[in-house]
Amino acid sequence: MNDWWNDFRAPLTVCKPSAIVQVGAILPGTGTVVVARLDGARMRDANLVFYEFSDALLFPGYFGWNWASLSECLRDLNWLPAEAYLIVVERAPLLMSSDLEERETLLEILFRTGRTWADPIGRSGGKDVPFKVLLLCDTDEEVTELEREVASLRP
Repeated sequence: MNDWWNDFRAPLTVCKPSAIVQVGAILPGTGTVVVARLDGARMRDANLVFYEFSDALLFPGYFGWNWASLSECLRDLNWLPAEAYLIVVERAPLLMSSDLEERETLLEILFRTGRTWADPIGRSGGKDVPFKVLLLCDTDEEVTELEREVASLRP
């Protein structure tokens, strides 16, 4: 599982919940890890996405409740210092189901955030920090569809 944490080319991973025994089994052996557990069913539109991320990651009062501010806060997280970050989104196919174009915006933000954290330039001690997102699906068909969406984000 350490290979997964160190694979910065793929900050978003789509899988069925049965593929993961428990979160503890995928956490790095050492270090501080922030884990945020979100539910796609509770994030059907942008405002709900902003609320859930803000609540789960304790965003500061200056969070602007828009995509640019979500991106900025996810790339900062200095109020939650850690050696790794894991965002688990259960029922991911329901995420932004009211607007698939905005879901693409969210997935792009999460993808780019993972890439940003992986870049040691500008990080204290010049060290990269894993930022991983698990998108959990209930069926193989959902996995296939969401993997297609995530694959389209890659440069």
